[in-house]
Amino acid sequence: MSERRSIFIGKKPLHAYVRAVVMAMEEGNREVQLVARGATIGRAVDVAEICRRRNGVIAQGLPSEVVIGEIQCSSETLIQDDRERTVSVLTIELDGIGEVPSEEE
Repeated sequence: MSERRSIFIGKKPLHAYVRAVVMAMEEGNREVQLVARGATIGRAVDVAEICRRRNGVIAQGLPSEVVIGEIQCSSETLIQDDRERTVSVLTIELDGIGEVPSEEE
């Protein structure tokens, strides 16, 4: 089994990450994972739900079904300015099932 393509969620608008998922799945990576730390965890959940429901014009390029797989919650210790800081990390697996709609439709 090949390793999942990771999409790291940051502070860009939601549609940028939805488009990243669409592009990955159009390229044949039907198994992707969203990775978010700290304050961006909510944005990762929103991206996963938009992809699952195929909401919006951008998400219409996804396969006919997107399933949310395993969700992992953990924490990482970061060193910043000589201080240790613990941040939460959320990983959401997305699996694309079915065909990607063609551009002509």
